[in-house]
Amino acid sequence: MRENYKKMQQYQNISCSSYDQLEAFATGKTERIIVYNDGSAKNETGVIVDLFARHSAEYLKLNNGTVIRLDHLVSINGQLIGKVC
Repeated sequence: MRENYKKMQQYQNISCSSYDQLEAFATGKTERIIVYNDGSAKNETGVIVDLFARHSAEYLKLNNGTVIRLDHLVSINGQLIGKVC
């Protein structure tokens, strides 16, 4: 069911400054608290190890294997993720 939700929702770009911050977080290799909503609110704690694009959407991958679509992000370490670049 959750996979269907992801496929049905058109990807919305996050702000350029938020993407830049994600790149800095990935470079810093520090554990982060990530809040996101992919149909239900979730929290993950981990290190961002990769940012990548697939099927016209952008994602981040954590060191625990969790993959999160960037437009589902709400905040990282309390910093809100802005929408639309």
